Amino acid sequence: MNTIVLITGATSGIGKACAQKFAAAKNDLIITGRRKERLDDLKKELEAAHGVKVLPLCFDVQDKEAAFSAINDLPEVWKNISILINNAGLALGRDNFEDADLKDWETMLNTNVNGLIYVSRAVLPFMIAQKKGHIINMGSVAGKQVYEKGNGYCASKFAVDALSKAMRIDLLKHNIKVTGIHPGAVETEFSLVRFKGDTATADATYKGITPLTGADIADIIFYCASLPTHVCINDLTVTPTQQADALYFNRNQ
Repeated sequence: MNTIVLITGATSGIGKACAQKFAAAKNDLIITGRRKERLDDLKKELEAAHGVKVLPLCFDVQDKEAAFSAINDLPEVWKNISILINNAGLALGRDNFEDADLKDWETMLNTNVNGLIYVSRAVLPFMIAQKKGHIINMGSVAGKQVYEKGNGYCASKFAVDALSKAMRIDLLKHNIKVTGIHPGAVETEFSLVRFKGDTATADATYKGITPLTGADIADIIFYCASLPTHVCINDLTVTPTQQADALYFNRNQ
């Protein structure tokens, strides 16, 4: 088999763009997500376009038992995972701390933090056995700088940043690279999910700027994953040219 790449949250946005990018480079893929029909469609698309093998796994990363079961039960030939892209994540709501929906916070923390932990822990024995691997965690500028009404989402992405740093130290002895990618404004389904289908509010997020695309981030992730074995990009923050950080934008009038 070719190099095997596991991508969580592969049914849309950055995850789907990563699947397309890595498949085009002749990597075999394990793609995960909650929407089986989208996974199956993506498998057909990538296998037809690039002649690679694609294994879809339908589960929610919040579900610890489902995550461990899906990965532990992989056929032996699929266990030689070289690259894990922990992309699955979401934001829900943007309210003051005292008004925020606690269920939204629980979903964000369970997906963005626990989901990353579950999938990483399930995959790690395979990488440790190979004495090599690369884990790429999807952070955010919201994990570098807190902003008003960002509370629960910022907390989840600060945790991702801390986990990436901790994993990099703890996995050093196993020759496993760990990279944190922290995008600014990327136009995907992200804002539509965050604002629960409110298209006008979601669109306003990108008003007056040219945002990043899922393909932009996939290109960066591919670059990080393609470097020589002795080179690891530890931490990378990327924004549109019109965005300085989590707070400051230069919007067209």
